[in-house]
Amino acid sequence: MNDRTFITLMKLVPKASLSRLVGVATRLPAPPVLHQAAAQLFARAYRVDLDEAERPISGFRTFGDFFTRRLRPGSRPVAPGDDVVVSPVDGVVSECGLSTEGRLLQAKGMDYTLAALLGDPERAEVFAGGPWCTIYLAPRDYHRIHAPLGGTITGYAYVPGKFWPVNPSSVRTVPNLFAANERLVSFLSTPLGQVAVVKVGATCVGRIRATYDDVVTHRGDRAREKRYAAPMPVEKGGELGVFEMGSTVILCFEPGKVKLDASVQPGAVLRMGQAIGGAA
Repeated sequence: MNDRTFITLMKLVPKASLSRLVGVATRLPAPPVLHQAAAQLFARAYRVDLDEAERPISGFRTFGDFFTRRLRPGSRPVAPGDDVVVSPVDGVVSECGLSTEGRLLQAKGMDYTLAALLGDPERAEVFAGGPWCTIYLAPRDYHRIHAPLGGTITGYAYVPGKFWPVNPSSVRTVPNLFAANERLVSFLSTPLGQVAVVKVGATCVGRIRATYDDVVTHRGDRAREKRYAAPMPVEKGGELGVFEMGSTVILCFEPGKVKLDASVQPGAVLRMGQAIGGAA
């Protein structure tokens, strides 16, 4: 199926309702034999490395519990150094670069603005001209999101939106995809300046959940923003949130503060905790 045909068909799908239904279904209690069989089939189909999981499949209460599984201690060593940036997730680099004139590349011939992505032109000014990196999480990946640098969490923004798929066909075809879909943005203050960790929703992503505050997306809420009077400490590699099904993370950095490694290029496979950059 070509990209245009796929997107034409997706336009007919009630993506928000489907995503909500999938989210509810993954959290429903079920006889262990059913959700364990579903997890086994999923793991086989997507080649999930079950040896890395914190628990065996028999230890998960629901399919959603399995999907948002933690890893065994030591599975993802975090590269040391206060001025070393690490990948916040397991995934593949879709695009990366500098946000020239406040714009980020989505795919060849398609870009979008920082202001639209963050839902706040004032916030976007902080990152205009700085490096950014888009990381796609496939269904087989570990789906918890971590801090790329140590420091403090200064606030978050929830931006409601659509639920387009974020697979390669959609990225190549849907204009402003990442700025159109639902987002939950965590803002960090670090030794290398301000950092925005943008978690992007998608079709069948039931919810995005923050683990540092009572924030859960896809509940019909309006856009909202919170700036903490007392920012929360977070260590590098500390957990920020969870995708309840898979999606994309976009990292944005201030200009002149961070330089991404030359190896961070489209198609590069990343693991959470892997060094991806450092001080500029």
